[in-house]
Amino acid sequence: MISVTMDMVQYDCPYIDVTDVADVSFHTMHWDFNTAQQELETRILVTGDDHGALTNGLNELQDHERMLGFELLSRRGDTAVIKSFIGQTNAMQTIRDHDGYITGPFQIQDGSELWNVGFDTGDDADDALADLEVENDFRVEARNATSFEDYLDVIQHLDAAKGLLDGCRELSETERLTLQKAVDGGYFRTPRDATLETLADAFDVSKTGASKNLRRAEQKVLRRIVAAFPALVEEDRPNRDEGNSVLER
Repeated sequence: MISVTMDMVQYDCPYIDVTDVADVSFHTMHWDFNTAQQELETRILVTGDDHGALTNGLNELQDHERMLGFELLSRRGDTAVIKSFIGQTNAMQTIRDHDGYITGPFQIQDGSELWNVGFDTGDDADDALADLEVENDFRVEARNATSFEDYLDVIQHLDAAKGLLDGCRELSETERLTLQKAVDGGYFRTPRDATLETLADAFDVSKTGASKNLRRAEQKVLRRIVAAFPALVEEDRPNRDEGNSVLER
């Protein structure tokens, strides 16, 4: 499989249009394309810079001429979840015409959209990218060839991957920034390039405060990593216990 990540600007996408006029961003949670009606049904998390920005963005989207359906499912503060329907865009049709498929969520903000798409062959990917240039502006951020074994490995460990993501999301902003500063600054190197005093100075806190923030961050992330161990151990155990792989028999 060829995985392609693109920063895409579509000129016929209502979500992109709205992010040009309102301080909101969109993150798709679920999508389903109806081939008979040529409609994309999408459930989207909408985030506004503040309460007013979210209201403005939702109103702009609901009134957009290319919106075929809109339903507000929930709202809290500056975030909301919506269900919406739009027609097939040029880029969507181009990807489908070349047997492409979506491999990750859409992320839309500041007038552009991050796409994660896959193709079965390199030729399919090349042809799709060439055709996309006709009516869309985009930049390829990453392109990788993924083997069947690698793809299967990801699918089999989705729960573990989600656990790691959840662990990262549990971090407070202070914990996240402290851990990132510690890693980037060389706190975990031997010998250390950064110390607790370095971290304390960076965030204008005491060394005790920096230590507590770092330990809390480590605990949340490491707890999720250790929780993923059993799945990996179970996968490797037959080879270790029996001494021979299935192929060797």
